[in-house]
Amino acid sequence: MSASVPVLGFWSAFVLALVLTGCASAPPQRQELPPFDTAGVSGRLSPEQANDITLYAIGLVGTPYRYGGNTPETGFDCSGLIGHVYATRAGAKPPRTVAALQNWGTQIAASDLRSGDLVVFAPGGVATHAGIYVGAGRFVHAPSTGGEVRLDALNSKYWTSLPVAFRRP
Repeated sequence: MSASVPVLGFWSAFVLALVLTGCASAPPQRQELPPFDTAGVSGRLSPEQANDITLYAIGLVGTPYRYGGNTPETGFDCSGLIGHVYATRAGAKPPRTVAALQNWGTQIAASDLRSGDLVVFAPGGVATHAGIYVGAGRFVHAPSTGGEVRLDALNSKYWTSLPVAFRRP
C-alpha cells in the first residue's frame, strides 16, 4: 500500500506541471475554416428576423442542457436550441443534427458575421458543436450535459482552439 503513495505523488506532480504549462502558454490563434465564395451573400433572413432570433436566443440563457432536447420546457442540446429558435422566430427549419448544420445556409467569412448567423465548430472538419451569434463577439449555445444554455465569447481560450465556420441561414 505504501508503495502506491509515491506513484500517486509523481502523477499528481506531473498533471500539475502540465496544467501550469498550459496556463502559461499563449492563447492559440483562431483557425477559421475557409469560406466559399460569398459575393452577394445576404441570407434568407431579414434584419428584423435576425434581430428577433438574437433577442430570443439570449432570453433562453439559463435553460438546462438536455441531450436531444428541443424545447425550453425540456431543455436543449446545441442543435435543438438552434432548431427551436429559428423555427419559433423565423419559421425556418434547420437540420436537427449539428453535423447537418455544417452545410445549412451559406458559409460566410468572419468579417461578414452578423447577429443571427450560426457559429459551427468543426475540429477535424466534422461539426461537433454550434451556436447562434448574437453580436459583439459572443454566441449563445447549449454546451454540455449538466450545463445550461449560456452566452460565451468567441475569443475565449477554449473556443479559439477549435476550427470554426460561420453560416448564414
